[in-house]
Amino acid sequence: MRVPFLVALLVAPLAAALPGWWTAFLKAPVLASRFRQESDSAVFGKMAREGSLLLARGGKLKVAYDSGLTVTADGRQLVQYDPDTRTAQRVELARAVRDFPLLGILLDPSRIDALYRAEAQGGDGVKLVPRAPDLPPLLATGRRGLLRSLEWTDPTGARQRLELLDPKTPAMPGPGAFKPQVPAGTRWG
Repeated sequence: MRVPFLVALLVAPLAAALPGWWTAFLKAPVLASRFRQESDSAVFGKMAREGSLLLARGGKLKVAYDSGLTVTADGRQLVQYDPDTRTAQRVELARAVRDFPLLGILLDPSRIDALYRAEAQGGDGVKLVPRAPDLPPLLATGRRGLLRSLEWTDPTGARQRLELLDPKTPAMPGPGAFKPQVPAGTRWG
């Protein structure tokens, strides 16, 4: 009876070990990458967009889609600007994170433990099991201390994938990197 119990105690920590990239990702102060965002929906079909992103601790974010759409957060507010329609929207960052919890995870990976339980999936995969019913389960993969992809199913049933094409941890950018660039004459909504 004692041998299986001891074996179970010794094997359990090995099975639960998260990949090394996960710990490094949680501590990285800055992340930059080109990305590909894919969506597969029964209603809209398959869609893909590409762009670049820059994340820094303190709620700082700059997403620039190749189409021209930008999303910028300076730690207090989030601004979305669409050059095609010359419109912009501003929302308090706390509200945006409340409405889109996945945004909060990218802006502050230290929040992950409050929202999700991380489970090793073998290899480089980490399954994030939600602690609240309104959050989707996530599958994250990474390598060499850097996040590589996130996959989930959104509330509409669409499968989503965010793939970081060339992630890196650059030097901390200056404060101007997270200042929204909205031209004069833009309509605010």
